[in-house]
Amino acid sequence: MTKAFVAGWPVAHSRSPLIHGFWLRHHGIAGTYEKIVVPPADFPRFMADLPASGFAGGNVTLPHKEMAFRLVRPGDDVARRLQAVNTLYLRNGAVHGINTDPEGFLANLREAIPGWSIAGERAVVLGAGGAAASVVAALAEAGAREIAIANRTPEKVAALRSRFGSTIRAIAWEDRAESLGECALLVNTTSLGMEGQPLLEISLARLAFSALVTDIVYVPLKTPLLREAEARGNSIVGGLGMLLHQARRGFELWFGVRPAVTAELYDLVARDIDPGPKS
Repeated sequence: MTKAFVAGWPVAHSRSPLIHGFWLRHHGIAGTYEKIVVPPADFPRFMADLPASGFAGGNVTLPHKEMAFRLVRPGDDVARRLQAVNTLYLRNGAVHGINTDPEGFLANLREAIPGWSIAGERAVVLGAGGAAASVVAALAEAGAREIAIANRTPEKVAALRSRFGSTIRAIAWEDRAESLGECALLVNTTSLGMEGQPLLEISLARLAFSALVTDIVYVPLKTPLLREAEARGNSIVGGLGMLLHQARRGFELWFGVRPAVTAELYDLVARDIDPGPKS
């Protein structure tokens, strides 16, 4: 029986077992996918023991993505550029790591908006943390003309520019609303607007009605930013699809089948996030 996992600290909130469990059942595969709690101090030992553990691989989530990169053989250029991995797999006794977040981000947008492209266009990204790096990598690869990043810490934006090129431009956080002119895509990569977090405060008055607005937050399924953008007529894409699409390549590496992101899977995970009104 093939086994895979998700390791994090904490990890109880992870919906990866729900996603991979669905695919295992759908494809009739005798396999398991489990949550493993790994404190940061224990992570190097966990990685060292992985080749003899019987696992085919697994996912790593916060706060382990950067440390995992330092402890594995990078399996793709994306992981090297991000210096972080979210997916591990074993080959010939060695642990390899890749990062599927950028491809998950783009696949979510392209599936939701057929024909969508950022090539030659301007994007505004809110935030400059690890999630932002994945988004920036995706947008740069997809040919964005300019990626303007609004963040409170200019040094973080400078670090992204040094890694991803001169298309990156820094925007002061207080100028985020003014930066939305000629923007074809607005992306929130911060935790603002997430359930239990402060709201994201931003005026969309300067945003073109043709611009696409997306939020990598998926709890709630439709953040206040997305509700406001939708109300004014912008196309919106929620963050749950990114979570689903980034999981596909890992499943294929461990279980040998490339799964699909279907409406049935989306609804299953969405109901777990928001069961709806209680009777």
